[in-house]
Amino acid sequence: MPPFTVNYTGDYLDESGRLAVPDIALDLYEDLPFIRQDYLRDQSPRPGDTGYWDRLYSLEITPAQVEQSDAIVIFRPWVRASAFAGSAERLTVIGRAGAGYDKIDLAACTENDVAVFNAPDTLTHATASSAFLLILALAKRLKEQEGLVRRGRWDLQAATMGVDLPGKVLGIVGLGASGRELARLAQPWGMQVIAFSPRARADDAAALGVRLVPTLAELLEASDFVSLHNRLDATTRAMIGASDFRRMKRSAYFVNVARGEIVREAELIEALQDGTIAGAGLDVFEHEPIPSDHPLTKLDNVILTPHWLPSTRDAARMTMVSVAEGIISASQGLVPDNVVNPDVLERPGFRAKLARFAANRNS
Repeated sequence: MPPFTVNYTGDYLDESGRLAVPDIALDLYEDLPFIRQDYLRDQSPRPGDTGYWDRLYSLEITPAQVEQSDAIVIFRPWVRASAFAGSAERLTVIGRAGAGYDKIDLAACTENDVAVFNAPDTLTHATASSAFLLILALAKRLKEQEGLVRRGRWDLQAATMGVDLPGKVLGIVGLGASGRELARLAQPWGMQVIAFSPRARADDAAALGVRLVPTLAELLEASDFVSLHNRLDATTRAMIGASDFRRMKRSAYFVNVARGEIVREAELIEALQDGTIAGAGLDVFEHEPIPSDHPLTKLDNVILTPHWLPSTRDAARMTMVSVAEGIISASQGLVPDNVVNPDVLERPGFRAKLARFAANRNS
């Protein structure tokens, strides 16, 4: 049986070298002796290294790590073209533990005969329900209401009144999986749902009770709540800024559980500071992690979560099962599901890499 080494990135571990994430579905490998699972431990935190968490979202896969792996499972690190500066003769697949793969250089992976697969659907409900949680909390002014109790300011009850959702307009940017799920969640609350999504079909949207609008500007002007669910790519990076916030109602709220880089953050902060919009709920940021003294942390009309709100135990298990199943396929010489650089599948180099492990199917 040809051995198949899969290395999970070191940010799955804590300072003691134990798993920081409770369940990453390693039990699926237990009856497959040809799979050798380990971690890229030089990426893991060390005792006393307080700067690790500032570097967390800038970690990168290195050539040495590529050379020692048949597969790599990516949590947070980048896969840049520089990762392939050495030999990529072994590395066959990269599994992205989540839906987004904007931190992986797909062209470089394809050029080096490496297939990249993701887990596109496992976080759909978790992401959409996180957006809806932020919408409801903003509507009810939950953060401010709690603050009244903590400060003993019950006298400010009348000045801290929220709104209800029935009849309000929810504008969804990006009617992909999580955008559609958010529309489904909003329907029983009596919201009017509109969406801007250039690749969506009007009849598919109508079946969800969603009206497509032709421009982002129209969505922004009409919505009481705007929620981002679009993908980060060259066309969406920094797509929303000051002029967009000025189109929104002063009573409107902005929610982002997609990617922070879609928004020009300094211009969002200004819009929140001067009352251009009423508030925001943010799980993602332009540069992560944000420091404790970041301007956003000083604002009372913002709810902040650490790019972790959709990461429930249920969603994490589903994600890691999906990734482990992809690893098992590759370890048996089979193409994993959900390959996001499909051009690699026809390359002789990739096919030769994968064929090395076909014998494991008979074990």
